[in-house]
Amino acid sequence: MTKEEVLALVDKGEMLPLMEEFYTIQGEGFYKGTAAYFIRVGGCDVGCHWCDVKESWNADLHPPTGIDKIVDNAAQYSQTIVVTGGEPLTWNMEPLTKALKAKGLKTHIETSGAYPLTGSWDWVCLSPKKVKLPVEGVYPHANELKMIVYNHHDFAFAEEQAAKVSDSCILYLQPEWSRRDKMIPEIVDFVMKNPRWKVSLQTHKYLNIP
Repeated sequence: MTKEEVLALVDKGEMLPLMEEFYTIQGEGFYKGTAAYFIRVGGCDVGCHWCDVKESWNADLHPPTGIDKIVDNAAQYSQTIVVTGGEPLTWNMEPLTKALKAKGLKTHIETSGAYPLTGSWDWVCLSPKKVKLPVEGVYPHANELKMIVYNHHDFAFAEEQAAKVSDSCILYLQPEWSRRDKMIPEIVDFVMKNPRWKVSLQTHKYLNIP
């Protein structure tokens, strides 16, 4: 297959720059503690300075992989499939989710919402970033809103974003890992004063698992 043919398939979403795939425990948000198969797709131009997977940003570093292979691997391990990145919505997710659902699998996505929502999802975790805000069409589809708290100013940003999601969306505040000791007390205080919010922690890091 020529480079041009590969790029054409990537543009269609029939191949994706696969960074890694692994079976583990979901560590964050509503489904924390449940077994899930993660598909991490390369490519992201959001550029969060505290990102803990910066190696995912450059899609060219990750081999274009056919979605049939990705789906076959996923189906061996779990009913719940989490597509993350990078920013997975950089790519067309429709072919991947169609193939996953054909296997009877549940599709979850973790996204900043910086690009239009493609694909068919059973659960959308929206995690907006100040440097590249979500497109308006993503907000109504969010099942959970996960706001990363790096400093005190992020609480106001969290409230701004919460005003844009549906009333049924579950609201989470999660400390940025390197700042957790400083920010957890502030998050706890904020949630106690604003109980519609919940605390999310990266429990997989406490458990020392991927």
